Amino acid sequence: MKITVANTTGIFHRTAAARIVAQMCSNPRSVIGLSTGRTTGKIHEAVCRMHDEAAFDVSDITIFGLDEVTGVDREYFGACYKMLLTEVVEPLGISRDNYLMLPTQSDDFAAECRKFTDEIARRGGIDLLILGLGENGHLGFNQPGTPLGSGAKTDRMDERLDARIRRETNTPDDVALGGVTLGIRDIMHARRIIMVANGKNKTAMVKAMLEGPVSPDCPASVLQLHPNCEFIFDKDAAAAINIDQLQKI
Repeated sequence: MKITVANTTGIFHRTAAARIVAQMCSNPRSVIGLSTGRTTGKIHEAVCRMHDEAAFDVSDITIFGLDEVTGVDREYFGACYKMLLTEVVEPLGISRDNYLMLPTQSDDFAAECRKFTDEIARRGGIDLLILGLGENGHLGFNQPGTPLGSGAKTDRMDERLDARIRRETNTPDDVALGGVTLGIRDIMHARRIIMVANGKNKTAMVKAMLEGPVSPDCPASVLQLHPNCEFIFDKDAAAAINIDQLQKI
């Protein structure tokens, strides 16, 4: 098990960003999956700074999002489409033809999921997937209880996120919000995964993810079984784990 612990938050962001940039430079036709959130936004900023400094070629890089909020407009600032567009795609000059996202609204999400995963496969599959760790162990919108063999699908939303989005968008209670996401099976098919987590609020879940049993109760625990997954933490997130013991696994 490969675990990297950064001494400062800035080093944490730059370390994760460097992994993304290295993938882009080593394979200019890479298919790279990104996640949105408070942790990854700063990583995306660091990637863009590195591109500004080195101007490496991204013309054939494909970027896609792991998941998407459903029941909102795609231009809502909290939609994953909008966040990745403004954080990565536009600053790097990624072609819209090379930016793949699940929809926020659809009459047939099952068909949209098949279309999305088929297009990723057509482009050669996932070379690198960046994952954030949910405070309840979720991966994307794969909430606790999700079967570990699940494919792309819709799922419920965390109650706190649901409440925040309703407040920000004035969405009434009778309008359903949720999420659509690559499934755990799809995640595990990525050739390389980097899981990132920082902050004291992630300490307990990092321990459950790496030292607890592999279980649907903690979807992120399945990453223990991936043959090429690196875990990047700051000191707070890694505070409760036995790194030396885990590195032997």
